[in-house]
Amino acid sequence: MKAIVIERYGTDEALGLKEVPTPRPKTGEVLVRVLAASVNDWDWAMIQGSPFTARLLYGLLRPRVKIPGCDIAGRVEAVGNGVETLRTGDEVYGDLCQAGFGAFAEYVCAPAGALGRKPAGMTFEQAAAIPQAGMLAVQGLVDVGGICAGQKVLLNGAGGGVGTIALQLAKLYEVEVTAVDKEGKLEMLRTM
Repeated sequence: MKAIVIERYGTDEALGLKEVPTPRPKTGEVLVRVLAASVNDWDWAMIQGSPFTARLLYGLLRPRVKIPGCDIAGRVEAVGNGVETLRTGDEVYGDLCQAGFGAFAEYVCAPAGALGRKPAGMTFEQAAAIPQAGMLAVQGLVDVGGICAGQKVLLNGAGGGVGTIALQLAKLYEVEVTAVDKEGKLEMLRTM
């Protein structure tokens, strides 16, 4: 299979398209044919090795992870032993940051619990843009923030990936939202 591989820290020139072995699912994992993947801050930190604290996670001198990429959407191609929640052919999406990364490849193995079924009305590209940003928005507003109807919420960076999802989530909770971001994002935020 083809994969985007990183062997040293840098910018996009540190990435290369290479032929690598197709992974096989272990117990509790599924093999996903990646049909869409998104790029987020975690991916760029891994590729650049910056900020320097990222190297504590990804490798001090060179990246430990060879195939970057967190967020995927695709189709289950094979199911490992012990997987009962997903079947071959299921359309899925998920965040692989705690499952070894690997989204920038034709295929990736992931724990079944790291994936959810892709909503039928959503494209693979749309689904791949949600997992990490969506989870951060839910964690910030719901899990930690304890959002409740009638509250006032300030969203700093409201026009980014996490911010736009947080804004929509806050609207579902019927809270008063103050959105802060760059001037160029004003019309988009007003529309939302």
